[in-house]
Formats: sequence, C-alpha cells, structure tokens
Amino acid sequence: MALTLTDAALNRVREKRETPNKWLRLGIRGGGCSGFMYAMDFVEEPQDKDRRFDFDDVKVCVDIKSYLFLTQTTLDFEATLMHTGFVFRNPDAAKTCSCGESFSPF
Repeated sequence: MALTLTDAALNRVREKRETPNKWLRLGIRGGGCSGFMYAMDFVEEPQDKDRRFDFDDVKVCVDIKSYLFLTQTTLDFEATLMHTGFVFRNPDAAKTCSCGESFSPF
C-alpha cells in the first residue's frame, strides 16, 4: 500500500475525530526549517482528485501533490517521555529537522 497507518496511529485518530464519518486529511505544505511541513486535519469528505485509503473504520485522503511526497510513508503515534504525537516515517525524506515536523525530499 502506498500509505500505512500503524495500530497506534489508527487508535489515536479514532480518539480525536469528532464523528466516525470524518476523513483524516494528510498532506504537506511549504514551511518549517527543512522546506516542507506535514499537515493533518479532519474533513467531512475528500476532494474529487484526492487519493483515498481505507483502514477499517478510518478513512484517509491525500491531495494529489502531497501524495507524490508521501508515497510509502508510515504514520505512527508515539507517547514517550520526550515526545507525544504523530510521527511521519517518510523514506523519501532526504533530511528532516530535529523535531521531525518538517522535511526535505532533496
């Protein structure tokens, strides 16, 4: 599959969404110290050209431009002493910032 969510990420999405019919929108936008920042939001429904993924009762959509940079990415959720939150494990990220919230594919 082009995009993977771990069980921990799926459980956290289920906890955070307001209703079961909301979609998790993943994407990227310009910014951050490495060039691109990861973006997450809940939406009522995907846009027409979005890539769509089903993980049991969790539906995920990604806009077509972001999809090019998120292919083969795994979204995880971790809770440690140092960090609590979602973690993008992107094999196409050539470099990332120390906080892990931005990346560069070049």
